[in-house]
Amino acid sequence: MNVPVTETHSTGGRRVSAFRDTDERTQNLVEQFLYAEAELLDDHRFDEWVSLFTDDVLYWIPTRMTRSIRERDRQVAALGESAFVEDNLDRLRGRVRRLNSGVSWSEEPPSRTRRLVTNVRVRPRENGELEVTSNFYVYRSRLERHQDWFVGERLDILRPADRHTTGYPFRIAYRRIVLEQTTLLSPSLSIFL
Repeated sequence: MNVPVTETHSTGGRRVSAFRDTDERTQNLVEQFLYAEAELLDDHRFDEWVSLFTDDVLYWIPTRMTRSIRERDRQVAALGESAFVEDNLDRLRGRVRRLNSGVSWSEEPPSRTRRLVTNVRVRPRENGELEVTSNFYVYRSRLERHQDWFVGERLDILRPADRHTTGYPFRIAYRRIVLEQTTLLSPSLSIFL
């Protein structure tokens, strides 16, 4: 999926106003949707979680490099360059099947996670989709003593969905996750962000 999005200045994109004027109802729906999605992941309800994505979704975690101020716009890899994850819907479903199978050794026994989603900013698009930027903190605890965390920014494209059919007001058509870390200190990236 090739979805043109408004890159934020913090992730190296072109400079745009950070202010977004969104009506309260839309803002509330988007926030409740993101909180519900976080709950599905923290509760390991992966089959329901993956149903939130559209057939043409791109779920993408590009790598990040430390750059000088002059090269800041190149700190995050472009699409097609280096990435931790670059999944379509089939690959996402495959990762969910592996997590549910009990043979994903990095997640057996499964991690305990808690997600915090903040700074939700919504920009309506002319085609009815919403461009949503949010910050996240994901805490993971494994086995008896292992702990790690992931911090960053997500850019989502949300498409309106039939809430009476799906139970949710949106589906996710695009997700780009930019981690603050340039080198992952976690032994694995076996959870969804």
